[in-house]
Amino acid sequence: MVPHIILGISAFYHDSAAALVIDGKIIAAAQEERFTRIKHDASFPIHAVRYVLEETGLTISQISSIVFYDKPLLKFERLLETYHAVAPRGIKSFLTAIPVWIKDKLFLRRMIRRELSSLGKISAPILFTEHHLSHAASAFYPSPFDEAAILTIDGVGEWATTTIGHGKGSQITMLHEVHFPHSVGLLYSAFTYYLGFRVNSGEYKLMGLAPYSDAQSKQTKDFQKKILQELIVLKDDGSLQLNIAYFKFLTGLRMADDQKWEKLFGFPRRLPESDIRSEHANLALAIQQVTEEIVFRLARTAQSLTNSRHLVMAGGVALNSVANGKLLDQNLFDQIWIQPAAGDAGGALGAALASWYIGQQAPRTTQLPDAMQGGYLGPSFTNRAIEHLLLQNSTDYTYFEDITKLVDKVVQHLIDGKVVGWFQGRMEFGPRALGNRSILADARHPAMQQRLNQKIKFRESFRPFAPSVLEEDAVDYFDLETSSPYMLLVRPVQMNRREDISGQPDNWQEQLAQIRSDIPAVTHVDYSARIQTVNDQANPRFAQLLRAFKKQTGCGLLVNTSFNVRDEPIVCTPADAYRCFQQTEMDVLVMENYILVKA
Repeated sequence: MVPHIILGISAFYHDSAAALVIDGKIIAAAQEERFTRIKHDASFPIHAVRYVLEETGLTISQISSIVFYDKPLLKFERLLETYHAVAPRGIKSFLTAIPVWIKDKLFLRRMIRRELSSLGKISAPILFTEHHLSHAASAFYPSPFDEAAILTIDGVGEWATTTIGHGKGSQITMLHEVHFPHSVGLLYSAFTYYLGFRVNSGEYKLMGLAPYSDAQSKQTKDFQKKILQELIVLKDDGSLQLNIAYFKFLTGLRMADDQKWEKLFGFPRRLPESDIRSEHANLALAIQQVTEEIVFRLARTAQSLTNSRHLVMAGGVALNSVANGKLLDQNLFDQIWIQPAAGDAGGALGAALASWYIGQQAPRTTQLPDAMQGGYLGPSFTNRAIEHLLLQNSTDYTYFEDITKLVDKVVQHLIDGKVVGWFQGRMEFGPRALGNRSILADARHPAMQQRLNQKIKFRESFRPFAPSVLEEDAVDYFDLETSSPYMLLVRPVQMNRREDISGQPDNWQEQLAQIRSDIPAVTHVDYSARIQTVNDQANPRFAQLLRAFKKQTGCGLLVNTSFNVRDEPIVCTPADAYRCFQQTEMDVLVMENYILVKA
């Protein structure tokens, strides 16, 4: 029987990606940014397409169908109706955007064929799925559930900004939608903009800043009240309406009306890279708490509409790991599964899976723990390729035939307080490093958090770091009763590991300096941590390292942050890793069986 080979593509907004699915099995997936080294690259993912083909030795002529992750005609309809509604405002954006649509995006089939022509002859049909169906498919089909409620939340697709669906067997039924311009994702991004971070990439920073707020302060509570009374109307079912008078994204100029927000909140928009003050943290917490309440209400509606005991999630807002962690406490579902590439990159995978299961009416068989293969769907590199790079650069290295000896050596470096670049196996798909393209360190060192931010990552000092912990040890460190393989749940550190803190510091720098637990480098100022649980099945070598570290120290976890510096994508190739190692104060680089140590 000839296999049905589906190429999924997402592109032209942010985080372009390609994914390959053969007879329903996920074979490979990667973001274009990893190859071009342009953060959140939105261009056509030709490098990612080339990679997914090379992973299986296929040519473009062997592809059965090509599926794009949204429907351009529906999106164009939304743009035209929006410009018409706000005219004559938005004329500058209109004159910029519409010629591009008329030239290329309205004829996306032609564009896709043109972009792929460098790879060979294309005979496959080109199909399109709706944006939120792509998200829903990326969440449900790889999940371990035969039946589940589906919640997708992001900025905007064609018209939908939030959807609730029901997955059963191989079918997905959409039950509820919220339409543009009313959007949880755009609301959160407007606050990201106002607090001086970059939209579509700085939302993590806003989430990390929120815990520096005093939740009981009058200002925080007042901010939250103003959001709920002036900026949005929040309904019991989780749907919302934005007060569009306060927002500017309809005209394409900026996210918020700076003057109206300054009058509402009492301080001007924070400029990028400027000082962070208490009112910035308080506003961050206010919108984070409002977002959490929206997610909870949507989840309750999803449970009510489906009567399901399982929930799957995707869309950019599903990457809000703080909200995800607190959703567990709502006890609405027995199990929750979140697509690790929940944003637009995952749309490429969802489009391919939707085409297989819905388009082909193919039967579906679930598997444990899921079908994502730990998220390790990107390229890998041989020892021979790594050695060739090292010889080219005349670099001293040590080769270990015995992996156990290599792991023991790395453990000793970690115990000595060294920062280790860890490059192994296939690259992760999605925004999180999960132990194959990671920077590792000993979480017990009090100064490690600041050292990593300032000397390695070159990023804002307030940003926290995540722990990777042996799955069986997670409950010893965190209030977590489920696995968290994709680092998408924030949970509290166990009470018996916390240090008593007396008094409230005057500023976030003083808060940051306080030692809050016996794993201070991964304990945020609110005693929380964004957790990755690791087991032998998903990543045996990383699990081996954690076990060896535990044997020597009694501690079964490490700091795990993505192998990159600020404003750069996670490393993909050995050359990327070597360059990052040389340009930072990283102490040790481990690439497959090779160890490099700075003098």
